[in-house]
Amino acid sequence: MGAPLILLPGMMCDARLFAPQTDALPAQVLPITSADTVQALAAEVLAQAPARFALAGLSMGGIVAMEVLRQAPGRVAGLALLDTNPLAEAEAVKARRAPQMEKAAAGQLHAVMRDEMKPNYLTDGPDRDAILALCMEMALSLGPDVFIRQSLALRDRPDQCDTLRAYFGPALVLCGRDDRLCPVARHELMHDLLSNSVLEVIDGAGHLPTLEQPDRTTEALRRWLQLT
Repeated sequence: MGAPLILLPGMMCDARLFAPQTDALPAQVLPITSADTVQALAAEVLAQAPARFALAGLSMGGIVAMEVLRQAPGRVAGLALLDTNPLAEAEAVKARRAPQMEKAAAGQLHAVMRDEMKPNYLTDGPDRDAILALCMEMALSLGPDVFIRQSLALRDRPDQCDTLRAYFGPALVLCGRDDRLCPVARHELMHDLLSNSVLEVIDGAGHLPTLEQPDRTTEALRRWLQLT
């Protein structure tokens, strides 16, 4: 095993998102819940992380991971980007943020998660209902204030293509083949930008392969970690 591993969860998720991986690999899951910009969230990660570390993030966690890399490239011994997006937020997605935040602030977080977020997460599979129930548990445990802060951070995030282009360490780009939020083409772009990267597309998974296909995701992370 190489450098110590830091894991960053996705929006409205906590360490349970990576439970299969942390059962199999030594890793520390850091929250990204207390600030409303990716820059501040990344600074908090760096304040808690070891001097040098391998960094993996899923979805919003990947977006924060790219900002960590931008701020402190010399500290990142390896980068794994799972089901994420290096681009600034599209205008059509931005337009949905304010109504969602208003609903969450008005006590309707459960409805926002049920109707607008969760339907996009998973492919069809035998564990779908249990994983969706876990997603709701994680979201409700974090609450509306976190939802609003994370929505603002995602809405205002910078493009990180230049950050990836400048990184030459060992990188893993991984996604579920059926990810509707961050499709395979986004991961092909990141793979092209990262000169020392491996692309892994996981069949039978959507946006959350850590839970949908945990063994295959863990093995991909294990192979990458050996390079860090």
